[in-house]
Amino acid sequence: MNWIKSFVRPKIRGILGVKKETPDNMWIKCPQTGEMVFYRDLEANQFVIPSSDYHMNWKPKLRLEAMFDDGAYENITFPEVAVDPLKFRDQKKYTDRLKAAKAATDQPDAIVTGYGKLHDLPIVMTVQDFKFMGGSLGMAAGEALIVSMQLAVEKKCPYVLFVASGGARMQEGILSLMQMPRTTVAVQELRAANLPYIVVFTDPTTGGVTASYAMLGDIHIAEPNARIGFAGARVIEQTIREKLPPGFQRSEYLLDHGMVDLIVHRADMRDTVARIARMLMKAPEIDMSKSVAVDQETAKDGTSDEPTKPATEKEPAQD
Repeated sequence: MNWIKSFVRPKIRGILGVKKETPDNMWIKCPQTGEMVFYRDLEANQFVIPSSDYHMNWKPKLRLEAMFDDGAYENITFPEVAVDPLKFRDQKKYTDRLKAAKAATDQPDAIVTGYGKLHDLPIVMTVQDFKFMGGSLGMAAGEALIVSMQLAVEKKCPYVLFVASGGARMQEGILSLMQMPRTTVAVQELRAANLPYIVVFTDPTTGGVTASYAMLGDIHIAEPNARIGFAGARVIEQTIREKLPPGFQRSEYLLDHGMVDLIVHRADMRDTVARIARMLMKAPEIDMSKSVAVDQETAKDGTSDEPTKPATEKEPAQD
């Protein structure tokens, strides 16, 4: 009977083309409430849970499409760097971890940068992807950030960074830590050119990234309830032997204590960043509602299956 199970049945399934009735990602669980949300509803709502307003992780490509006019931008490529110069190995080889991360995200590393227009203003935007090894800062990410900032200087336009990271990449040791001063120097190049550097904190932003370029922005924006800090809350409590206050290291707490300038819902992010960038560049004000209408019309044409329309409409609730 084993040959029937092992050979005949699989052959029949292959001939009939039997498929799963439900894709693995059809329903997504809210990390905050445990509610199950239909994937298409979540996608349409910019990956914000409608009932709890929990901002989930958002793919860099989708975020950039939602920010740039008509979802159109030039994807910036970065120079290659040495891979695994320390020949690091823990439970797995570092090279194997990199291969797995690249396969899971379809990206060469944690940094994705686009150049385009935001409400007709030329702008460079970078998204740090937490799905790629925790958005950790290594040589490739450091080089990508520097190239992105230098591009903004070359184009004489604002630079916007959506940051999400667990910190420096331990598999690269001191070479990873070197990226902290290198990226800090790149930020100074933006300042020397009198160009705005706008940082948007997403959940989580921690470690060496917080201790370097992430906290050097001219304007610090945060998504609601984003975790922002250096060391983890548990480590701090064990060190100081005191209980931390409720909401410690969340964006609302940091806003109250002056570490964040404003908290912006994802649905309002596009217009907010555009207003700040135009103000800092001393560009003339424009009627953004007209631009939104054009973008919405473009989205209705069905030019893409993915949510490429700007994140400007307030919706009931939403990485």
